[in-house]
Amino acid sequence: MGRLILVSNRLPLSITKRKGKLNFKPSVGGLATGLSSLYKRKNGLWVGWPGLALKGEEREVARAKLESERCHPVFLTQQEIEQYYHGFCNKTIWPLFHYFTQYVVYSKEFWGSYKKVNEKFRDAVLEVLKREDVIWVHDYHLMLLPKLLREEVPEACIGFFLHIPFPSYEVFRLLPWRKELLLGMLGADLIGFHTYDYAQHFLNSVRRILGYEHTLGQINTEERVVKVDAFPMGIDYARFSKALKSPSVRREVNRLKRKAGKKKVILSIDRLDYTKGIPLRLEAFDLFLEKNPKYLEDVVYILVAVPSRSRVEHYIQLKKRIDELVGQINGKYGTLGWTPIWYLYRFLPFHTLVALYRIADVAMVTPLRDGMNLISKEFVATKRGKGVLILSEMAGAAKELGEALIVNPNNLDEVAEALKEALSMPEREQIRRNVIMKRRIRRYDVLKWGREFLGRLSYVKELQKGLLAKELSGRERERMLRKYSRAKSRLLLLDYDGTLIPFSEKPEDAKPDRELIEILKGLSSDERNEIVVISGRDRDSLELWFSELDIGLVAEHGAWIREGKGMWEMVEPLRSDWKDTIRPILELYVDRTPGSFIEEKEFSLVWHYRKADPELGRVRASELKDNLLHLTVNLNLRVLEGSKVIEIKNVGVDKGKAAQRWIRKRRWGFILAAGDDWTDEDLFSSLPEWAYSIKVGKGSSSAKFNVDSPFEVRKLLREFTELTKGRVSVKEQGT
Repeated sequence: MGRLILVSNRLPLSITKRKGKLNFKPSVGGLATGLSSLYKRKNGLWVGWPGLALKGEEREVARAKLESERCHPVFLTQQEIEQYYHGFCNKTIWPLFHYFTQYVVYSKEFWGSYKKVNEKFRDAVLEVLKREDVIWVHDYHLMLLPKLLREEVPEACIGFFLHIPFPSYEVFRLLPWRKELLLGMLGADLIGFHTYDYAQHFLNSVRRILGYEHTLGQINTEERVVKVDAFPMGIDYARFSKALKSPSVRREVNRLKRKAGKKKVILSIDRLDYTKGIPLRLEAFDLFLEKNPKYLEDVVYILVAVPSRSRVEHYIQLKKRIDELVGQINGKYGTLGWTPIWYLYRFLPFHTLVALYRIADVAMVTPLRDGMNLISKEFVATKRGKGVLILSEMAGAAKELGEALIVNPNNLDEVAEALKEALSMPEREQIRRNVIMKRRIRRYDVLKWGREFLGRLSYVKELQKGLLAKELSGRERERMLRKYSRAKSRLLLLDYDGTLIPFSEKPEDAKPDRELIEILKGLSSDERNEIVVISGRDRDSLELWFSELDIGLVAEHGAWIREGKGMWEMVEPLRSDWKDTIRPILELYVDRTPGSFIEEKEFSLVWHYRKADPELGRVRASELKDNLLHLTVNLNLRVLEGSKVIEIKNVGVDKGKAAQRWIRKRRWGFILAAGDDWTDEDLFSSLPEWAYSIKVGKGSSSAKFNVDSPFEVRKLLREFTELTKGRVSVKEQGT
């Protein structure tokens, strides 16, 4: 790997302007602080927006300063900031992905600006990109960027990480530009999320909207394999742990302790955002004081709200509501010597933040929805003994910090009860829980998170090389013909539809033509050859079409096998009573999809939609497959998607298992398998390492080579027959 190119909306350095002078300061936020150390260690470069609209000479001054810090700026106009950042990012994606659908604005102008700015970021990355560099794109501001980069640099190594939740399909589908965003993300080689829940939501949306299947988070697109996985982001543990020894932190701790006296300190720190659930938290604190009057004048709640998006109406109303609640609670319970809530509406410097963590007896982290929430991890990292974390189950961190008191933030009684439990928890129990969480946070810090993501990205690139079938070149073709010619025993395993013959609108019309019969007859006439047609077709059709040939036949993807002109055998006992349950569902989709129809085989049902309207067929197929996957989960059935078909059959039956019957018969000198869709991947995977395998069509595959069409397969088979007849001499050079 070369340099690490980090790409995010904001640079780790932000620019402010005072009295006509530019000031540079570190950016706030978990992403900037978490990754700043990582990219410097990796000899990296950071591409992003410096946080201010600049023009002319100011841009050049800013560029010189930023590039000296290994930052490459993307300059945005004020209009782009308004429509891309304040618009699409914060008024469309942010509320939708956090399930606040009532706040979402669907604007074509916002979307157009989002696309334009993503293209600006693409151009900025291309300005600095070198051949061996690794690109790591971050967050919802740049969801189109991976695909835009892939189109310009197809071989690039690209990772993408989403730092906010990815919503369920039912919420994500509300977005008019849902398909474009998914395709944009799929331009990456590795897509990361904080939790497996978010990853599963993404995979479900990809399957239902784009039709791409996955196996253990591995998506096979037409171009390549994309891996989706969970990487829970950590913090810079050492920074927070060591900060406790800092003189400035110690002074601040002593000052805060003097001010709080002997009162128990409850702390919450959030950016002012409706996703954080601050009003509900205040209501829960009110309920706690009402139910537990013995804590009056014995606790103080320090509420820190960092200003955010102060010009947006929802945030203005939120600030007003919080101000009102703080005033009501302080007025309701406060005395001359005691104010229940200390309310700080401002950004806090690092030493004050750590000092607050240190003195807090309880941290309340109760967002309504949060991607990870690093505040909870920072609090635990600063505890040298007692301290209790109350954590929302809606935060990604709840998946890791199970020793915290996990609550539903919408349940005020539960949060109030958790406060009571936290304040009365024995010190020994507090320490036990914190030791476990601290060990976990220390082990999986931000550097390990980054290294693990980049390591997995490297693995995926290697995996892609192994799964990318390369074009069958003239030299490889020559080598294959030579090996075929010299072999004393040969096995040819051939799929039918899409491999030996093109697809037809009606399956019954896809009969073998005379040329194909002659090719197979010529091949099977050589005693050194064993020919096997492995198809999803029913055995009656295969029997009718190939009755005159002495070849092996496999029907229904491996349910039935016939060797030579022998009798048909069932691979293993199979049931078909499930058909009565599944057939009505397929019939419903036939009614809803003009041009579609059902094909019934002995041990499978097939829904065809080749003759349906392409767009309608794709949508219906996605819906049907989703329904079938839920219905068949306990029926020992498998749902297969081929070319314009969805087939339901028994689990344990596949082309690879059927092929093993012939592969194990003898020590073959030459083996070739050819197929066109993902049902043939079982066949390719069952082959010995040295065997030849060909995928018809483009896309990722475990096959070694690919050709464009069934006509290429026939051309190769004709060359085999010519060799059998001795009419072609194969060149001896080039081995």
